[in-house]
Amino acid sequence: MSEDNARIERHTIFPIPLDQRHGRAGQLFTLWFGANMTVLTIVTGALATTIFGQSFASAALSILLGNLVGAIFMALHAAQGPQLGVPQMVQSRGQFGSVGAVFVVALVVFMYLGFFASNLVLGGQSLHAILPWFGEGSCLVVIGLASLAATIWGHDLIHLYTRLMTFVSGAALLLAGIWITFVTGLPAGFMALGSFTAAGFFGMLSVAALWQIAYAPYVSDYSRYLPPGTGPGQAFWASYWGCVIGSVLPMLLGAVIGTMVGDGDVLTGLVALTGPASTIIVILFALGVAASNAMNLYCGALASITLGQTVLPRWTPGSAARIVIAIALFSASILIGLVSEKNFLTNYTDFMALLLYVMVPWTAVNLVDFYLVRFGEYDVPSFFAADGGVYGRYNWPALLCYGAGILIQIPFIASDLYTGPIAALLGGVDVSWVVGLVVVSPVYYLLARRYLAAPLPVTAVGAG
Repeated sequence: MSEDNARIERHTIFPIPLDQRHGRAGQLFTLWFGANMTVLTIVTGALATTIFGQSFASAALSILLGNLVGAIFMALHAAQGPQLGVPQMVQSRGQFGSVGAVFVVALVVFMYLGFFASNLVLGGQSLHAILPWFGEGSCLVVIGLASLAATIWGHDLIHLYTRLMTFVSGAALLLAGIWITFVTGLPAGFMALGSFTAAGFFGMLSVAALWQIAYAPYVSDYSRYLPPGTGPGQAFWASYWGCVIGSVLPMLLGAVIGTMVGDGDVLTGLVALTGPASTIIVILFALGVAASNAMNLYCGALASITLGQTVLPRWTPGSAARIVIAIALFSASILIGLVSEKNFLTNYTDFMALLLYVMVPWTAVNLVDFYLVRFGEYDVPSFFAADGGVYGRYNWPALLCYGAGILIQIPFIASDLYTGPIAALLGGVDVSWVVGLVVVSPVYYLLARRYLAAPLPVTAVGAG
């Protein structure tokens, strides 16, 4: 960090001044790689061989394809930050209107809380597994406090923290993989364990794709400080490969562990399979949990400020407001984590499924509007106008497409909570998110081109 940035971040949701833009697109690679080096990513990969019952080969293919496809949508958001200089959910006002964006922003706050709590539970359980005399709740709080400290400092420390975790947690992942493969040893007939089913394969592919799509609301929050001349291709590929590689590797480790443990307890399996090395491995992964959760808490604070500024458009919150809100979200997440830890795997799977159905229509509207309707040209001051400026309070084409995008997925849903009639005909294969993207994208494009005003030039990017 430069001397100017070696302090608590002052900015919140307003445009970053041009003289304070800094960094390189390549830093987005280590941000997203390091953020994914956590036990939550490992457990997510283990769903393929535990919940979905797939063989390792089937699991590996579904994990790889899901991440490769889902990351396209995540990385397309990366170019929006340098272009507009504002957080992702503020920019959503340009697609949904100032008031119309409220529901989506509130939903995203809930998403951040869910991921924060999920990381806390797994981080606390993993630390408790190697430090049994230290209570699970206490482990959870310690990891949470480390995340809160990084969030209070802000953007630059989070970048630095995840850059460090690229090497630290990356080393833990490498050590775990080598130990399980060559010291513990894979069981006889490892590749023949489990099976292939279409429902399980596409179920895991959907989970892996959502893992990436769920990052879409985060991306501009961490690229908005980059100079506006940062090439969109640079931001895209750095984010894309950082998130894909950083997700696939720990997910594959999770799929291996899931195949080798009979009861589906991945954390206990990780400790048992890595033997004497488990202490250092789990501690290093716990540090990664704190880094990833700092991102969740930071984005949650910015999204919460966005909600508040919609209600009080003259409010100009600074670092103090961001810190107070981060502490409030941290406290709520601690409570959620303590309540949900007993049935974590079931709660987490249902949470991921819910996110899939509500986030896909948002990302379709956002990307079509940015790239195909307005070609990246927005009136930034209108994002903060009391009446929504040129975008108004509501963008009805976007809102209608968002609602329709959720409804159109219902017949294609296949989950423990509900299976739609078309999903049942497909043998339990869930393709709802594909249907949502395929339907919402062209419909919104046609409505937007017909009913919205012509694209506007970028106004005062980074001013203020």
